[in-house]
Amino acid sequence: MPYHCVAYGCGKTAEEGVTLFKFPKDPEEFRKWEKQVQRTRSQWVATPNSHLCSEHFGKEYFEPRPPAGPLKLKPGAAPTVFVRPVCSSCSGVGCNNCVPAIQRRGITAEPREHNVSVGSIIVVCEMCGTTGTIGTFFSKTKRFCSISCSRSYSSNSKKSSILARLQVRKRCFNWGTYLDSETSLAASVSCFRHAPLCAQWDDIEVGMKVEVLNTNAVLPSKVYWIATVIQIAGYKALLRYEGFEHDSSHDFWCSLVSGELKPIGWCAMTSKLLVPPQDWKEYLMKRLVGANTLPVDFYLKLAEYMKTSFRTGMRVEVVDPKHVSRTRVAVIDTIIGGRLRLVYADQSDALPNTVSDFWCHIWSPLLHPLGWSSRVGHDIKAPDCQLLCDLQPRFVYMEGSFFEKGMKLEAIDPLNLGSICVATVHKVLLDGYLMVGIDGTASNNGSDWFCYHASSHAILPVDFCKKNSIPLTVPQGYDSQSFTWDTYLKQTKAKPAPARLFNTDYQGHGFSANMKLEAVDLMEPRLICVATVKRCVGRLLLIHFDGWEDEFDQWVDHQSPDIYPVGWCDLMGYQLQSPPGLGNHFILTEKFLEL
Repeated sequence: MPYHCVAYGCGKTAEEGVTLFKFPKDPEEFRKWEKQVQRTRSQWVATPNSHLCSEHFGKEYFEPRPPAGPLKLKPGAAPTVFVRPVCSSCSGVGCNNCVPAIQRRGITAEPREHNVSVGSIIVVCEMCGTTGTIGTFFSKTKRFCSISCSRSYSSNSKKSSILARLQVRKRCFNWGTYLDSETSLAASVSCFRHAPLCAQWDDIEVGMKVEVLNTNAVLPSKVYWIATVIQIAGYKALLRYEGFEHDSSHDFWCSLVSGELKPIGWCAMTSKLLVPPQDWKEYLMKRLVGANTLPVDFYLKLAEYMKTSFRTGMRVEVVDPKHVSRTRVAVIDTIIGGRLRLVYADQSDALPNTVSDFWCHIWSPLLHPLGWSSRVGHDIKAPDCQLLCDLQPRFVYMEGSFFEKGMKLEAIDPLNLGSICVATVHKVLLDGYLMVGIDGTASNNGSDWFCYHASSHAILPVDFCKKNSIPLTVPQGYDSQSFTWDTYLKQTKAKPAPARLFNTDYQGHGFSANMKLEAVDLMEPRLICVATVKRCVGRLLLIHFDGWEDEFDQWVDHQSPDIYPVGWCDLMGYQLQSPPGLGNHFILTEKFLEL
């Protein structure tokens, strides 16, 4: 019998167009591969003859392939693409309905016995291969040696699993079907001050009537009909044709900003055929005269929002993700809907055959004009720039005292955006900027300090977490259950930053828990994902990425330029990352979209 892939639900052989790779001989590498397979086959044990196929490895793990040569893995490659389908018969345990026959015929070994205590079990980091005891590893799953490896693995896994699922040239996430299945509402466009048409969105309301392509008509040419907006979800609308007042079986989702919807009277002005019911004149008089419809200048306003003063080739300063306490000069390479792909001017530290880049929005606090770092006294990786040193901070916009070096506060961890930590002001720059470090981190040279403005949502007064029932991450050596700020301030001989200095006030917003939206994964900012507002605390929103563990949640400001309404990616032509493991009925292919 030929060798087959041992991954759950796969079972492919070389005859099916894949390359099979034998488990490594190195014991640590062998165990790493085995653990990856066990994520979806918990009772499975590898043998020296076990194989995995090429579909379970990200592209970054393959050697450059010669025209006629075989596919080869790079040294240290690890499988990361494992999607376990949901089976209603066995709830994911594995049965005849969901496990390929070639795997059912195989002999599954019994789990190995471990005669050691749980805390001393030796584990291997699934990202970098570092060994250690289970008690020292990060997260509830104990799969990674550090949060950095956890984040890196998440990005690789997301990217690889998405590439493995894309079998057609263009796919578009089906928000309508997903919202119906989740029985969730979507955040209104008016909640996103950086989103196109946010200021005009109050003109868009349930009950308004539009003219739209009549796909139910069996005619040789395109005809239109009148529909009513039944539900609004971001830029998407659920429509019902007139004549089906109490029948939802023909309802359909459409993008409000795609240009497919027209105001009442459009067909008459453009000589398009409007196919009405019988007695259409009486119908129009009774039902359509005076009906609310799309504003006449709706698409003109949309075009105005799409304009930007940024241009490709412009140079800017942006945070260095490899050294968060400094900035780097970058060139604008791509602009999509206000999001910028920035290519760093200095590529000396880029990996071979790769380009060091960064994605962010034009309103991002990480983005600055050329010369900003020198002006405020911030470090910048630019040997040809002369930095301003030993400058005294100047306070020109606040009365009374300001932040001082050594003051304590609470801050969102820039390397783990779902965690709010005990932190310290280490340096006061100019123009209200601060260098803040998380207490208890290993770095002693300031390389992990992060630059926040005094108005930033990410810095908070002491006891903010306690007042809002948010877990506070305390320094190593302290117990989170018994930690108190009063005791800690006495032990460190420090004083808290005055509460009046923090920007915790807000005028309210339209977000609420369980609302759906599209959000940037700030630890991998090229990705925009299907997400949910998990919690609202003042101006802060806790964003959860659908289909991913809670440990990847992120705190953002309600005015963050990294969150978008449902349908934003579709409007801008940007790839939206769907939740892992979803069926194909949540994906619209290019063929369907052209109908």
